[in-house]
Amino acid sequence: MNFWEKITGSDMTKEMKTFEVRAQKLPADYQTAWKKIKTSLWPHSDFTGRNLMPILDGVLGLLEESAADGESIQEVLGGDIKGFCSALAGEEGAKSYRDKWRRQLNDNIAKKLGR
Repeated sequence: MNFWEKITGSDMTKEMKTFEVRAQKLPADYQTAWKKIKTSLWPHSDFTGRNLMPILDGVLGLLEESAADGESIQEVLGGDIKGFCSALAGEEGAKSYRDKWRRQLNDNIAKKLGR
């Protein structure tokens, strides 16, 4: 990735288009789940969203493998997609901008209190 791609985010746009092409090949119920997963994961992104690219790639790979094995989406993700995404983002260490600001605020308060 060169400087221009990083600044404009065109690298992420290309990667998301690749994800969407891959997702189009999935069964309809998997495509619906993919849309819900993307929606549920974005609140866990940092300012740019680059931290979610490997997570989205891994989830899409899981969906592709599961669809190829003939498993239902309920068997793969269960009934709670938001919970799945929260657990996945937490396990992968995806820190959102809110987490960064919360840590900065706590650090500043601790400094003021002399800790």
